[in-house]
Formats: sequence, structure tokens, C-alpha cells
Amino acid sequence: MSGVALNLPQTILVHVNGNEFSVTRGTRVKAFLRRYFPDLEPLCLGAIVGNRLMDLESPITSSCRFEPVTYASKSGARIYRATLTLMLCEAVARLYPDAKVQVGQSLGDGYYFRFFRNPPLTQENIVAIEAEMHAMQDRKEAIATLRVPTQEAIEAFESIGQTASAEIVRAMRFNTVTVATMGKHIDLALGPLLPTVEGIRAFKLSPYAEGMVLGFPPPHSADEAPHPPTNHGRLFSVYRETRSWNKLLGIETVADLNRAVVSGHIREVIRVAEALHERKLVAIADNIVQNKNTRLVLVAGPSSSGKTTTVKRLRMQMLAIGVRPKELNLDNYYVDRDQTPPDENGEPDFECLEAIDLPLLNEHLGKLLAGETVETPRYSFVRGRRDDKTVPMTLDPGELLLIEGIHGLNERLTEAVPRSQKFRMYVSALTQLSIDDHTRIFTSDARLLRRIVRDRHFRGYSAADTIRMWPKVRAGEEKHIFQFQEEADLMFNSTLVYEPPVLKVFAERFLMEVPASDPAFLEASRLLEFLDLFVPIFLDDIPGTSILREFVGGSAFNY
Repeated sequence: MSGVALNLPQTILVHVNGNEFSVTRGTRVKAFLRRYFPDLEPLCLGAIVGNRLMDLESPITSSCRFEPVTYASKSGARIYRATLTLMLCEAVARLYPDAKVQVGQSLGDGYYFRFFRNPPLTQENIVAIEAEMHAMQDRKEAIATLRVPTQEAIEAFESIGQTASAEIVRAMRFNTVTVATMGKHIDLALGPLLPTVEGIRAFKLSPYAEGMVLGFPPPHSADEAPHPPTNHGRLFSVYRETRSWNKLLGIETVADLNRAVVSGHIREVIRVAEALHERKLVAIADNIVQNKNTRLVLVAGPSSSGKTTTVKRLRMQMLAIGVRPKELNLDNYYVDRDQTPPDENGEPDFECLEAIDLPLLNEHLGKLLAGETVETPRYSFVRGRRDDKTVPMTLDPGELLLIEGIHGLNERLTEAVPRSQKFRMYVSALTQLSIDDHTRIFTSDARLLRRIVRDRHFRGYSAADTIRMWPKVRAGEEKHIFQFQEEADLMFNSTLVYEPPVLKVFAERFLMEVPASDPAFLEASRLLEFLDLFVPIFLDDIPGTSILREFVGGSAFNY
């Protein structure tokens, strides 16, 4: 069909918030915004065109719905952060060509970066890098986004020592890939970027540990100066521990993981990763038992962090050292549905603390720890209220009480119990695998993929349903969970370095079920592009006690 042109009309219709605009086919996003939304155009970082995220230079090629994207949206924040990361890497390449910078975890509204150079990173280095980034802004430097042959990209990355990027490209099944550059530095472009850095308004580089934090403006306010990084001592310690585990396994990037899968080495990686989890849980059980004052163990964490399996495995380890914990299910202490406090939209807020009958719970806790018997309620989620039937419960001398729930770190939940008698554990899925040295895997993506697979398998929700619910879930976590995480006595990272390729086996199909017309299609497409980076791992070698079994099925535990 070479040389055959499609006879398409030159005029297309673009729909924005109920308004219709007639434009020439091929009009670029930025030109459309400049013509029809001149006041909004300076704030736009891209656009959602026909349910797909596009950069400002993308042509509009067919009639579609069009949504401008600013920093106030998740999509806009991703474009902003990816552009700033590229600027940082370019500044380092210009000033310190012998240095290597490696992206790490998110800390507050920023990303932590490790800096490899001899001599080590100094405050003067950080000031110089930030000054060069501001100079880029002043010069309104351009970012070139290029579609290049795969082999050419591999050779370019290998020539500058970016072997992880080269390996990622080598595993791709495409003839071309997209790369981005500002002159010295080259990176994979796995999502839209700004065409010039003039759209970057605020950022801040701050020293942190042995590296630095690239601070971003607060959510929804691109002009506001970033907040200085706060002390995330416990969280940062968990990140470091996971990094060291990954290094021990030889799996620090997606390229390392793919290589292990293809070579067959992944079986050993799985066994060692699971053993590291088990050793950590043994240490936690020992820690709990050694404190003779502990009577109540509280396990908290966000959605799909693996709390339920963690509690079951922790209980096994405590039984193995002669301690028999009893579990109290917080779900049975919900107030009747018609008494549940409303959220800002007037809908029942089942995640707020007041959705739990706190007086009854604390009355029962006080009596149980005093050796008395209580009649624990049973809640019917079908009817939205408690059953008439109750179940007696007594805590015998030497027994511990174990409670799992999102509010476990909030003192108000268990205020009847003295702090000295409580052990508070925080569980989350904090991935420390990166795509390459400069591209992070979003921490929440691990939990979202887990939840998509679990909801589709066991709860009757489609991937689209789960994606649509996710923003509300995340808002609840910000409000009720994350602010208390540093209050934990101990944090447990439930992420397994090999889990994305396992989840891919299920999630890829579930995400493909999302229709292109559904608002969830945008996020489904992004997740599919992410999963495309991985060589799949099948379930044969995943042990029945693995946290992953909570989501993919085949667990040795009953839920």
C-alpha cells in the first residue's frame, strides 16, 4: 500500500466541555490551546485527546473529545516531574560528566536521587546543579523527543554507559523507541514531556542523606515553592533496606529482572526474595514477644498492601515461638450504615474513623485486656448493620490480641489501651525496583495492579471499576493513613522485587477489557504500557504463603 493516501476530510471537530470547535486535521495541541484557550494555554502541560494523554506538540488527527491537562491533575504532575527529572540529569551530565545519578524513592513532594562520584556529592555541587537548571529555564531550552530505530537507541545508550536503558530497549518488541535529550544526556521517554522547559515553574534541590531530593511544587499549585523535605526516618530506612535486598538479589532495574526471567535464574530470585520476607517476619515476631508489656498488636497500611497475609504469616511465626495471638476483626465494629458519617459528596464515608463504633470497641478492648469475656458483634455487609448474634471472646493470660485495619496507627482507635501495651506495625508496598537509572516505578502502581487483579478475581469488579474507585481510595489513604506512618514501631515492606511480571499475566488481560470510551481507559493504557516492559513470570514457582497469592489466588491461607 506504499504511496496510497487516505481520502480524509481536512476539517475535524474537537469537543471541549460541551463546546465544539472546527479545526484543520493535524493541528497541534499547543496551537489549538493558544487559539481557543489563550488564558489557559500557559498553564497546560499536555492534553487528553480521545482518551489518550498527548504532549503539547502532538497533532490532533481525528474528531475527538479534548481535555486540557494542567499541574492540578495526576497526568499533568507526571509530565512536570518527568521533565524536571530530565533537566536534573542533563545538568549533572553538563557539570559532572564523570558522575552518575540514580533516581530513588518519592519523599513527600519530591524524588530522592543518589549521586555516584569521587569525590562524593557536596552542598556546593547541589547548588551548582540547581543553578544550571534555573539557567535552562532562563534560556527556555528545548527538549527534543525523537522516535529512533531500536538498534540505534541501544547503541546510543551503551555509548554513554546507560546499560539498563539499553537492556530495556533490547527487550522491547518494537522497531523504534522514543528517546528524549537536551543535548548531553539521553533518556527513554516513556510518557509525554514538555517541548521546552519554560513550562517548569518551581522546583528545589535539597541535600538528603548521601544524595539529594528534587522537590516539586505542592499538588494543584505549580507556582508554589516546594516544601523542604521533612524527616522520613522510618520510611527512608525501609527504602534503604529494600534497596539492599534488591542489590543482594542482583535485581535493581527492570532490565535485571527481565534478564533473570529469560535465563531461568528467576526461580532462585523468587526463593531468596520470599526468604527475606520470612526472615523479616521472624524478627518482627521476636521483637513483639521480647517486649513483655505488649498485649495488643496493631497492623495498619493502605489498600492492597498485603496486610491480611502479613497478619496471617506473623501469627504463624508467633505460634512457632509459643505465643498464641487472637484476632479481633474491626469490620464487625462498623456502625450501622445509616449512621455512617457522610463524606464531602454526601456519600457514606466507610473509611473514616467514625465509621467504627469507637466506644464499643474500646470498652471491649479494656475488658479483654483485663481478662474479662466480651460478646463481640458480627456485622452484615449485605444488610448494612449488625446481626443479633454475637460471639464470646476471652483473652487468656499471656495471650496477645491482634488487630488489622487502616486506622491502627491512630491513637484514637484504641485509646482505652495504654501506649506501653501496644505494638504498632505499618505495612506498605514500597517498590524499589526502577525501570532504569532515571525512571521510577510509581509506588502506588504496585498496589493498584494488585487491587485490579484481586478485585477482578475475587470481588466481581472490573479493572475499569477499580481504576475509577482508586482516586477516592488514595484520598482516604492521604487523610487517614499516611500522616500516621512515622508513628509506627516498625514498618514492613510487602513488595516483592519479582511481582510486576507475575501480576502482568492477569492484569494485562483485565486492562485490555477496558473500552476506549471509558474514562478509565487513560489509566488502563498507561498501566499496559508499563507492563509491556516486563517479561512475564508464571505462577508455578510462587509459594502458597507468598503475599502475592492474596491477589492472584492459590494461597495456603483462608481469607
